[in-house]
Parts: sequence; structure tokens; C-alpha cells
Amino acid sequence: MYKIGVMGDKDSIYGFAGVGADVIVIDEPKDGARFLREHAEEYGVLLVTEALCAAIPNEIAAFDAAVTPAIVPIPGVSGNTGLGLRRVSQSVAKAVGSDILPE
Repeated sequence: MYKIGVMGDKDSIYGFAGVGADVIVIDEPKDGARFLREHAEEYGVLLVTEALCAAIPNEIAAFDAAVTPAIVPIPGVSGNTGLGLRRVSQSVAKAVGSDILPE
């Protein structure tokens, strides 16, 4: 059975421990990249702060074509950059052939 994990800075993700997700505190982007290389196969879904996604784009992109884990960017305490919404929109556009957001 796959797990659900949340990666990012402590302040942004610690609340997810209360719903049973694995909380993976990442202080440095290189630690996030290493975690993905070594443990991604254990997870069905990884919620990753937008700031961390922006810091390790190549490592995140390596999982774009994979079934698991589904990597979903989430806003952090620093605010919403729109990265998560753009990635979800791109995924839906690939799946159904049309953008979900009106222009």
C-alpha cells in the first residue's frame, strides 16, 4: 500500500501530521532531491511546497510521466505562487485535451 507524504519546510507542512500523512521536513533543496531519488517509490501521493518544487524542478519533472508518486505542489507559509494551479491545469490539459481555466 502506498503512503501519502508532505515535503517542505516545517512551518508549511507540520499540520499534515494530524491527518496521517508522512511529514518530511526539508531544510535544503538538495535534501529534497535526495529524498525523491531514494524514497519516492514508497508514496502514491507527495504534496510538495511550491518553494521546494521551484528549487528542484528537474527532480520534480522526472516524475511527470510516472504513475506514482503523484507530485502535487501546495502553497507554503510564504504564500501561493500559482505553481500548483499551473501544474494541475497542465496535467488536466494533457489528460483531456483542454485547459480547465478560462482565459
